[in-house]
Amino acid sequence: MTRRPVDMGDPDRLYTVTGGRSRSDDDNFDLVTLIVSECAPSPGMQSEHVRILELCRHPIAVVEVSAELKLPITVVRILLGDLQATGRITARHPRRSRSLIDLPDSALLEEVLHGLRNL
Repeated sequence: MTRRPVDMGDPDRLYTVTGGRSRSDDDNFDLVTLIVSECAPSPGMQSEHVRILELCRHPIAVVEVSAELKLPITVVRILLGDLQATGRITARHPRRSRSLIDLPDSALLEEVLHGLRNL
């Protein structure tokens, strides 16, 4: 199996797609943030924005959007930031990990496991 570089896009094209930006304004989108479109594409929109809105009719993770568009994650984050700024998408962030105090007792988890095995 031959490994290929992750960023196979033409640098000139990526520069054009992002309007010359190399970073998003904020780090609002991690890889597992779910994206949902809030409207249908409108005439005159950038083709990548249109494709994102079509992909996000149902919740989809940022990393999946990147894979479907075959664009680097940094470029996708910039495009998502554009769409979020205009209210065309909503981001659903994953839950933060709980503290150890909130987690169930390990003895309880073992009892549940034994009960499941006995079924």
